[in-house]
Parts: sequence; structure tokens; C-alpha cells
Amino acid sequence: MRTTADRIRTWLLGTWSLLAILFLFAPIFVIVLFSFNDNQGRFNFTWQGFTLKHWKEPFAVAGLGEAMGTSLLIALLTTLIAVALGTFVALALVRYRWRGRGATNGLVFLPLATPEVVLGAALLGWFLTMGLVRGFVTVLIAHVMFTLGYVVITVRARLEGMDTHIEEAAADLGAGQATTLWKITLPLLAPGLAAAALLSFAISIDDFVVSNFTAGQTVTFPLFVYGAARQGVPPQVNVFATAILVIVVCLMFANLAWQRRAARKEGIPVPEAQPLGI
Repeated sequence: MRTTADRIRTWLLGTWSLLAILFLFAPIFVIVLFSFNDNQGRFNFTWQGFTLKHWKEPFAVAGLGEAMGTSLLIALLTTLIAVALGTFVALALVRYRWRGRGATNGLVFLPLATPEVVLGAALLGWFLTMGLVRGFVTVLIAHVMFTLGYVVITVRARLEGMDTHIEEAAADLGAGQATTLWKITLPLLAPGLAAAALLSFAISIDDFVVSNFTAGQTVTFPLFVYGAARQGVPPQVNVFATAILVIVVCLMFANLAWQRRAARKEGIPVPEAQPLGI
């Protein structure tokens, strides 16, 4: 039987958690709200009424659509390349024993532990030394480099939790390594690959610091927002930000549902959330 102290403790924990969530998501709520603001001037800092005109004309601001398209293309290419490379790196680290495995494992984590300012400055120096002109390609290389570690960690966690007996059974039935990889391993890895892809996409499309060092004349969405902020952020920026937020959240919940369904098929118990009592 719960005592009064237990009820108070549960209530305080729930209230504190709710306040923390509100603090974290308040800026997001403001962005969504002000995408519908009927601002009359250049600045979009005060609420002046509800309107849908900015959603009807999202490309009204010159350069915004191009910057958004550039960011989407870079994020998509980064996701494809990072997931492809990171999956095979994770397979090599988990399934095989070879000289230099420990050093490789440490190198994978290094970009994650390096501050973005340091990473961006290092990449800038490297590109200048190599004689590469800063632009779309250098931003893509930089994004693949710092998202690769997240892919390896995500896929590696999925690999370590997989039942290898299924792959061994396929090999016993005559399946080669390539057949086992494409028909057994990768389908079992699918939820982890989806999570890694979603994480890579979100990190890439959101990046400002590294892109600022490596973009040159290429303008991504975060760089456009930074430049526009000096003269007042147009409401169309909030429109694009809200659209990206909705897409990412929908993909995130779809991936969570997929992972739960895959876990049930594999016979893994899925824990249910417990109410906090607020």
C-alpha cells in the first residue's frame, strides 16, 4: 500500500519531469506558433494574429527554397553514405577479430567526442591543404564524417542483440556469406538501420557549426537562418522548420512502432510505460 510520502514523491517527480519537458520544448512550440503569425513588418517577434499566408507561400523569400533544397539533398546523401559505410564498419567490429580492431573502435568514437568547433576547424585546414574548393562536396564529406560514428553505435547495438543462430542455420543450409548478409542479416538489422538513418538525417540537416567552416559559397538552411537573423527572421523559416519537425517526428514514431513490432516477432518482451501519477 502506497504511503503519503510515496504519493508526494511520485507527484514531485512527475511535476519536475513535466516542467523539464516544457523547458526543453518551449522553443519548438514558439517556432510552430509563429509560423502562423500575421506579422506586418520585417520582424517576427510579436504575435499579431493568425494567418495561413506563409504556409501558402513558403518560397516567397528569395534564396530560402534553394537553401532548404540544398540541406535536404546533403542530408539524404549523408544518410545513404553514412548508413552504408557505418553498417559494414559495425559488422566488422562485432563479427570479426582482427589486428587494429580496438584502435578502429576508438577512431569511430573520436568525432563524437570532439567539439564541433574543433572538428570544423580541422576539416577546414584539411580541405585547404588538399586544395579542395569549399562547397557542396566538402559539406557532404564533413557531414558523413561526423555522422558515421552515430551510425556505427546504433547498428552495433542492434548487432550485439541479434541471435546469431539464425545466420548459422542459414550457413548450415548452404547459404553463402553474401546470401546470408542480404537475406538474413540486413532484414534483421532493418529497425537499427532505420534508427541510424533517421539520426543521421536529423543531425545533418540541423548542423550549423561544421557547415559554417566547410560550406564556402554553398548556403544550407541553418546558414540561411543565421544570415537572415541579422535583419529579422522571415516567417517562412518557421514554416520550413515546422514542416521538418513534423516529418521527423512522424518518422520517429513510425520507427518506434516498427521496432516494437520487430521485437514482438523475435519474442523480446516490450516494457510498458508506468504512469507517474500527475
